[in-house]
Amino acid sequence: MIKLSENLRLREIFGGERPFATGVELVSTRGTMGDQQAIRVRAFGEALTHCDAVDWVSITDNAGGNPQLAPVALGTPILYGGKEVVVHLTCKDLNRHGLESELWMLASQGFHNILAMTGDFPGASYAGKAKPVFDMDSVGLLGLIQGMNKGLARSGVVAKQSPTIGETDFYSGTVTNCFKAEENTLLPQYAKLEKKIASGANFIINQIGFDSRKASELIAYLRWRGFTDLPLIGNVYLLSPFVARLFHQQGIPGVVLSDALLESCDKQAGSPDKGQAFFQEFAAKQIAVYRGLGYGGAYLGGAHRMAEVEAVLNIERSFSPDDWRAFAKEIAFARQNEFYLFEEMEETGLSLQGALNPDWLKSVETKERTANVNPLYTLSKACHSLMFEEGKRLAPLGKKLCQGAADSRHGPAWLRMLERISKSALYDCRDCGDCSLAETAFLCPESQCAKNQRNGPCGGTRNGRCEVFDYECIWSRVYDRMKAEGRTNELLAHAPVVQDQGLRNTSAWANFWLGRDHASKNNSHNPKSKNEY
Repeated sequence: MIKLSENLRLREIFGGERPFATGVELVSTRGTMGDQQAIRVRAFGEALTHCDAVDWVSITDNAGGNPQLAPVALGTPILYGGKEVVVHLTCKDLNRHGLESELWMLASQGFHNILAMTGDFPGASYAGKAKPVFDMDSVGLLGLIQGMNKGLARSGVVAKQSPTIGETDFYSGTVTNCFKAEENTLLPQYAKLEKKIASGANFIINQIGFDSRKASELIAYLRWRGFTDLPLIGNVYLLSPFVARLFHQQGIPGVVLSDALLESCDKQAGSPDKGQAFFQEFAAKQIAVYRGLGYGGAYLGGAHRMAEVEAVLNIERSFSPDDWRAFAKEIAFARQNEFYLFEEMEETGLSLQGALNPDWLKSVETKERTANVNPLYTLSKACHSLMFEEGKRLAPLGKKLCQGAADSRHGPAWLRMLERISKSALYDCRDCGDCSLAETAFLCPESQCAKNQRNGPCGGTRNGRCEVFDYECIWSRVYDRMKAEGRTNELLAHAPVVQDQGLRNTSAWANFWLGRDHASKNNSHNPKSKNEY
């Protein structure tokens, strides 16, 4: 058996050992390792293990919200075969206890590379749809991983003998979606990316997309914001006519494919090889564009056989160093009224680093009203300031009343009743006891977000609407409200939120005044992002 310490670690590959690294996605399957489909996937994984052109293998975690074989089962022979493995870990199926347990198991088995994601909403399973968990999101998961790397504090009697748990050595990455078409869906994605970086993300993979200008905009954004040392990996998907139609119908949350690209893909369906050569060349061109843009590597998905991977990589190697510029113009499948944060470079059609979109700047400076801010929002802010800001008269009074109550978890009965009635009627409050209304422009993430996202949006919206329910994404509405006030720089300015479920069905007002909720606790261990644009 090969010693794991002898392997070239992913952080070393991204740290300069490979000027442009290549990873391949291995999609897990449902059933045991002895199932016929699993045997085919296992054989593909074994071939990837022995391919020198592939630097790491990335294994999915219940992709698409479907129940599948755990990634460790497929990853173990690959890891012990000498290839670096990135294990996807999502928050949809496990609470924070389950996630921590999974991480301890991964560390014990020698898996150190984690792709931390919130995850797709669970789909159909045994006896119907599964109940989603979403106890934390990707920001909270990254914070947990960072805490484990530093050594988590123990509690109770055990803490006297051993105050901290042994440190782990995880190298964690994250995903971002730079292909959103609308301003109020794209910019919150960037803001959340900064939140993820502040919480410990070591590398970034972008979502699947087919617009070179958007891909150039992501790296321009990171450079503009000063994140020049983070490895950025370009997501490349080997299409087929069927998958192209699926993407076009937005059958995979967060993935879009334009009408123009679908037309090109449909033309290939009638060719003798059903477009195989066309799609392999198209994927190779995407890799070339990412290389030319300055990305640190490519992440190839959609391939199911070693021959497909080798064909794509061989085609990409045949290109000359300057071909990528022509490919970038070719892979420019923008949608109608697409929003870009940066100006376009005339000669290449890509985004110009540092040159912010003047129309957007003007709209921010003039506090352009992108949404009608209703009177309730204005009233809510005024009441919150009066009741909860230090120095205001009602804040110390509320604290005093709750301290003197028979049950300090709820405060005085009359005040608790007032809280329940008012917040339920005004915000559809679900009485979580750990309120984020002030951080989400007084839109309740419990009742108005299918995944209870408190640190920014997930990447799965379809045309600005929730991937689960047909309503506008809460974070698009938050952005609109803040932009209308000229406060886009305050979007996600709060410390990362990991909701305390122990406060559920208690008074959020009392919990704030008495220092029990996330907003009132000392969050110095949770670094703030620097969203100041």
